Order: sequence, then structure tokens, then C-alpha cells
Amino acid sequence: MTLAIFDLDNTLLGGDSDHAWGEFVCEQGIVDADKFASHNDAFYRDYQTGTLDIDAYLRFTLSALAGQSLEQVQAWHSLFMQVKIAPMMLPKAKQLIEDHRSAGDQLLIITATSAFITRPIAQLLGIPDLIACEAEVINGRYTGAPTGVPTYREGKVTRFKTWLEKREVDSSGAWFYSDSHNDIALLDLVDQPVAVDPDNTLRSYATSKGWPVISLRES
Repeated sequence: MTLAIFDLDNTLLGGDSDHAWGEFVCEQGIVDADKFASHNDAFYRDYQTGTLDIDAYLRFTLSALAGQSLEQVQAWHSLFMQVKIAPMMLPKAKQLIEDHRSAGDQLLIITATSAFITRPIAQLLGIPDLIACEAEVINGRYTGAPTGVPTYREGKVTRFKTWLEKREVDSSGAWFYSDSHNDIALLDLVDQPVAVDPDNTLRSYATSKGWPVISLRES
């Protein structure tokens, strides 16, 4: 069985679910919209340039959940899926997933976005395995703090290797699809890296390496 690994935001989705969650909590009045929106945008720019302080970002975005119950966040997320995620779904991404599923490949999403945002999206896509940033929960409520190794840049490699060891999975021949230069460390690790609608830095790197460059957005 071959692994087919996917980044999520701007790869399988036609947008960024993490940034969209920040927009959503502003629009719903869950946070102070003026303050939160400006910081959310600034962190997103840092991500795009590869200068993101992932711990600071996680503490920022998770602050909106501090003290909230699992049930309340789930209710918010149900609406979030309707208004933000549904418009990001890409038919060609669904077809790519189904092609790998039909081939008998094991499907996995690795994303720097928090699991509370991405797990329902992975389930919607029919992908059972997810490696993502984790939020601390104590007594059924979010504390507003992150926990564990963040799945960002080299952290994706660390978490992936741990996942392989625990599952006793062989990564030989593995595919990894991503749009971002932040994922170059993991793309370099796998046997079959694919750049998907890549940013300029990743496009140049992929071209220099002779990697496939594909689009899941173009008709």
C-alpha cells in the first residue's frame, strides 16, 4: 500500500481554512473583529513569506476558543463548513483523492492548520488520517493553548516520522501534494513530490528538481 499525502489549504481546498476561520470568528462576533482581523491578516502574510512564528500564531488563533466547550466549538464549526469551506471545495481535488483511493493507496492529510478546524474537512473528503496542530482541552473545554509539536515546516517532518513509527507504515513510494514552499522539507523527503498550484518559491524549486507541477483549480 502506497501513501498518498496531501497538504490541505490551497492544495485540496481553493483557499486557506485557517485564515477563513479567523474571518469567520470576526464575522460571527466571537472575537473583537477589528483587532483580531488585523492580526489574522498579518500572521497570514508571515506564513506566505515563511517567517511565521507558529507558536505565537497558534496562541493567537486559539485564544478565540479559550473557555469554550467542545460542543460550542462544534456548533460554530458546522456553520463555518457551510459558509466558508463549501465554496472552497475543488472537483479536481476530489477526483485526485478518488484516483488514489481507487489505486488502494493509504490517504493522509498533513496540515499546519489546527485539527479542530481540519478534522471535519478531512472527514468530508473521506480521508481518515490527519496530522495537524493540536489544541489543548481540559475537562471538555479549550484552554486557548496549543499542545504537542506544531505541524509547520520541519515540524511536519517530525510529526510524520512519529506517525510512521506508531503505525508501522512504510513510506516507500509515497506521494506528497502541496502548494507551499513551507512544505519543501517534507516534499524533499518523499519519493513522489508534486507541486500543486504552487507559490512562486515552490514553483521555482519544483522546476529545478524536475518535480511535476499540477493545478487542481484550472479547468
